Amino acid sequence: MKIKHYTIPVFIPELACPFRCIYCDQHKITGVTNMPAPEAVRDIIEQHLASFPKRRKVVEIGFFGGNFTGIDPGLQAEYLAVAAAYLTAGKVDGIRLSTRPDYISEPVVRLLKKYHVTTVELGAQSMADEVLLASRRGHTAADTIRASAMIRNAHLRLGLQMMIGLPGDSRQHDLETARAFVELEADDARIYPTLVIRGTALEKLYHEGRYRALGMDEAVSRTAEVYRVLEAGGVNVIRIGLHPSEGLLGGEELVAGPFHVAFRELVMTAIWAEALAPLMKGTGHRHLEIRTSPGQYNYAIGYAAKNKKALLKYYDTVVFLRDETLTGRTYHADHR
Repeated sequence: MKIKHYTIPVFIPELACPFRCIYCDQHKITGVTNMPAPEAVRDIIEQHLASFPKRRKVVEIGFFGGNFTGIDPGLQAEYLAVAAAYLTAGKVDGIRLSTRPDYISEPVVRLLKKYHVTTVELGAQSMADEVLLASRRGHTAADTIRASAMIRNAHLRLGLQMMIGLPGDSRQHDLETARAFVELEADDARIYPTLVIRGTALEKLYHEGRYRALGMDEAVSRTAEVYRVLEAGGVNVIRIGLHPSEGLLGGEELVAGPFHVAFRELVMTAIWAEALAPLMKGTGHRHLEIRTSPGQYNYAIGYAAKNKKALLKYYDTVVFLRDETLTGRTYHADHR
């Protein structure tokens, strides 16, 4: 049985970040407006631990939503000391945090190592400097390269985050960024499509006609291409698309852009559609049975059964079955 992975999220929105990226409003994206006091972190951890099932699992504490390594080192230490106590007691298996590439230095890394941080995620967003400049990121691709090397040299797990559809972005930039992540030996990656959030500078550009938000089909297609590059390079894609806050779900804060609560499923459906394409032709067979690994079963069928419906144009019946002997996107197809 596959071991379930859980992350206990501690959101620290926009804390210590001196920049206001063109697309950014962490309060609206995360749904969190208040920074938790260090003593409140313990309550957050306890509440999550109590909600997890007793079966074997991997649990991490994650500090997200802000520029963690930009806050006062003393405050960083207070937060991390709480998390480290749970790690030392064996109640969690790791500590991860997200930060900016230009806020990683040797003293910062030493502090993270002292408190047993296991994973550092960098908000790289793009490896094209023109895209970073147009998005007002305040750092360069070289900063990401330098920070990644420091994290790897410290034997910490490296996560890199990228966005598609930023101002000045292109499909080619997406692929170049994904290839750079592979070259930087990232362990994990997150892929986010750019959304136009109310109250951001990007909203102004959008209404002025100076920014075009990606359509859903284009966002899915571009993300699928990036996913394939990362996967082929051994990078574990741990998230595709934003985790929805209430504001995004209700549409109050979302102005434009490819937001979908099941964005990962849409992307994996597209990837599976390509894998199943050889079966989508006239064969003379009337019945089709496809066996997949259990973890890929739903993706193979597709979001809203999209892939199954496409196959039914060529077969009278299409049956998908789970096969414990298969892994990845390997599948067996039997025609009758």
